Amino acid sequence: MRVLVVEDELRLAENIATAFREGPGFAVDVCHDGEDALDLVKAADYDLIVLDLMIPKVSGKEVLRSLRIRDGVTPVLILTAVSETRSTIDLLNLGADDYMTKPFDLGELIARARALIRRGKNLKQTSLTIGDVTLSPTEQTVSVKGQIVDLSPTEYRVLEYMMHHPRNIISKRALLEHLYDFTWEHHSNVIEAHVSNLRRKLRNATESTVIENLRGRGYRLSSFDESVA
Repeated sequence: MRVLVVEDELRLAENIATAFREGPGFAVDVCHDGEDALDLVKAADYDLIVLDLMIPKVSGKEVLRSLRIRDGVTPVLILTAVSETRSTIDLLNLGADDYMTKPFDLGELIARARALIRRGKNLKQTSLTIGDVTLSPTEQTVSVKGQIVDLSPTEYRVLEYMMHHPRNIISKRALLEHLYDFTWEHHSNVIEAHVSNLRRKLRNATESTVIENLRGRGYRLSSFDESVA
């Protein structure tokens, strides 16, 4: 999962980013003003945007308004110092999905973020099943015919991303951009190793090829009848 944090308080922004990276293991991009936020949302696809209202150059409200004109899907969680009912109604009318009043608990922020991401992906159920492979976002586990497959955090995230796009050819660049933040170039030499290890573990568990390697194009899940369990 990839998250954009827009917050002009530098220490708070870094604390939020660290909580996402060290907790659920999300890739996080951080910016500190509205202009950079608008540039970033044009350059990358995010699973969640955490947006402070009081940011320089372009206000959080204007960022939200612009985002909803071009994108009505990406969940947006607003950070605000104002808790008045009228202000809350205004935010929801502008297209915010949730809000938190400062100061807030980082654990609660992560929990709400997970819920918004699941809702944004229309995952009302708790697991995603393709063929014999079942992925549980709430438990962060992968199993084959009921048996847990031991995956590293990055391997899990690769599979999670692919299972959300079961019919697509996923390029190496797309995986890198989704799994890492804008320092992803430093990881370009290891993504192939993660995919290779994931393919091997799933092949050993299923006795069949789950992930196809399409030379020069990327990766794709083998042809399964996918369903959400």
